[in-house]
Amino acid sequence: MDECIAVNIQDMLKAVGEEELQRLLSDFSSPLNKEVEDFVRNKSIDFAQKKLSVTYLVIRKTSDGRIVLAGIFTLAHKAVEVTNTNISKTARRKLSRYAKLEEETDKYHVSAFLIAQFGKNSAVSDEWKISGNELMDLTFEILKHVQYYVGGGVVYLDCEDVDQVLAFYQSDYNGFKRFGERVSQREGKRYLQLLRFF
Repeated sequence: MDECIAVNIQDMLKAVGEEELQRLLSDFSSPLNKEVEDFVRNKSIDFAQKKLSVTYLVIRKTSDGRIVLAGIFTLAHKAVEVTNTNISKTARRKLSRYAKLEEETDKYHVSAFLIAQFGKNSAVSDEWKISGNELMDLTFEILKHVQYYVGGGVVYLDCEDVDQVLAFYQSDYNGFKRFGERVSQREGKRYLQLLRFF
């Protein structure tokens, strides 16, 4: 099986053009998370062009030269609030390297890397699939590269309160810890917030 590589959507746009890129994205399927599917198909190019976030296409090249989209992850940089009482002593110590605790609010305000979207393409055949852990490894390869140039050390994400999803992110392998929650005003949906340090 060929190795997966993560390609910045902006590089892909230059290489194949918008029409071909849109065709590739239109084949992305995520039946368990339609929000990710909609983002990839309809918003990822626009968000990258506006510099709101950058989606990385995790692709494989077949022996006949076709490009198969195995998964995606979208990265951004955002400020996030972390309540002091919601995290462990170890997390407080690590977080204090990147942010100062505001005594009045009992919160850290930290600039962090956000994994805004993350998903595997359900439409690809088994021979081209990627595991969630492989996808996370590719995500952190990019994040470590960015960290080398700009610093930082906190990564966070929002996820739905689904046991299987939480088990994946909070596994010993991936190491995310819950620190809060937020409610989307637009959707009225509750999301759990998880963080991880480099």
